[in-house]
Amino acid sequence: MNILALDLGTSSVRGLVLDGETRPLPGALARRKVKLAIGDDGTGTLSGPDYLACLIECLDELAEAGHLHDVGMVATSAQWHSVLPLDRDGSPLGPVVTWLDTRPAPVGDTSGPADPDGFHQRTGCWWHRSYWPVRLPWLRDQSGTPISRFVGLPEYVLGELLQTAPMSISQASGTGLLDIGTLRWDEEALTLAGARPRDLPPLGELDWHGRLRPDRARRWPQLAEARWAPPVGDGAASNVGSGCADPSRAAVTVGTSAAVRLMQRIPAGEPLPRLPERLWRYRVDHDHVVTGAAYSSGGNLFAWANRELRLPRGDELDAALALVPVGGGRPADPRFGGDRAPGLAPAGTGEVRGLSFSTTAVDILAGLMQGLCGLVAEDLAVLESTVDKPVGVVLGGGAVAASVWWRQAFAAALAPRPVSHQRNPEIGATGAALVALGRFEAAAALADIGRTDELVSPTTTGRSHPQYPS
Repeated sequence: MNILALDLGTSSVRGLVLDGETRPLPGALARRKVKLAIGDDGTGTLSGPDYLACLIECLDELAEAGHLHDVGMVATSAQWHSVLPLDRDGSPLGPVVTWLDTRPAPVGDTSGPADPDGFHQRTGCWWHRSYWPVRLPWLRDQSGTPISRFVGLPEYVLGELLQTAPMSISQASGTGLLDIGTLRWDEEALTLAGARPRDLPPLGELDWHGRLRPDRARRWPQLAEARWAPPVGDGAASNVGSGCADPSRAAVTVGTSAAVRLMQRIPAGEPLPRLPERLWRYRVDHDHVVTGAAYSSGGNLFAWANRELRLPRGDELDAALALVPVGGGRPADPRFGGDRAPGLAPAGTGEVRGLSFSTTAVDILAGLMQGLCGLVAEDLAVLESTVDKPVGVVLGGGAVAASVWWRQAFAAALAPRPVSHQRNPEIGATGAALVALGRFEAAAALADIGRTDELVSPTTTGRSHPQYPS
């Protein structure tokens, strides 16, 4: 049985076909870039219908190339925290508000949870602009049209393809509305959101699997009998795809944004370890949780520098970065897009200091990269406190895959922990497939982390040219 793995990312939609051992089939990859609307006011939105069209184009491309034969299961890695308001007919009433959007704010005189710490321990989230208890009232307040219900991006696009598309437990845990211990909507969170269960997608049952709608099955007959697994939050999927499916290793993933996360097996109903004030906790599935911290900056730092600073290209950039000592570059705050929860810094918080006439574009790029390494190092120390022991680290994602210098900077910032690099560029899609198959124990072996335990020097390896990750 082959597996179609979908990655519903922020800057692109991707579909690839894997064999039964989750190895990519040659050439079986389709990708479409997504247009993300970003504004100085903190806007971070995308068009739901356009996004759906990109996904359909990917499926058409794979089908036309003959790659969808023998697909028995479809697994999905999808961005967390997105929300889309719908009218009574299920049509979008505006764009999808993504994790990147910092505009949502409390409406009226709402003061938040009665016990903020208790709310944080139950939901794994905070009363914060990143989550639905703040976002839903703000969207109602902003809308000139009555909103019938709310969905996330995965529920919208899969709802257009499948007979039913409930919200998976993993996706629900990223809304801030779910009690992650009981796997039910949290009553106080619903009150803060001004929402009733009927305003939200139904929660997926433990044994839910989707099927294509008849009209879609006629378009892609190869997928007519395939089972669609519940979507997995992209961060959780990336952990599994990086081989970090137990508390011995933390994943540091740098794609468009960045995060540091630790995964544990804690079935629903069992006591959860106390959650430190600065960390979030979401569900991978009914039996596993992932704890960590996330950042609005990542590969988008390189994209900005490449666009605005006229960086050298290819080997010339690699050579210039190799001359900057690890830990070097200009002092910088990389929070160009503001803070992810629980921070409240707005978009535009980023800065670069210590500039002189000798400062180069590469110095600024290195400083931004180093600034993110520092943020991750601080939060990893807090994350280790939840398991009372040091952990190893696996670097993954397109941005660190593209830069030897950035990998070395992370290794230095996270020392003395062992730091490895997972070369697989599709860790999210691969991880979603492993979750769908229930193969958590095999994740580390399949990731083959051991082959990259020694970080290579830019003077002794073929260099990968940095590219904007997606």
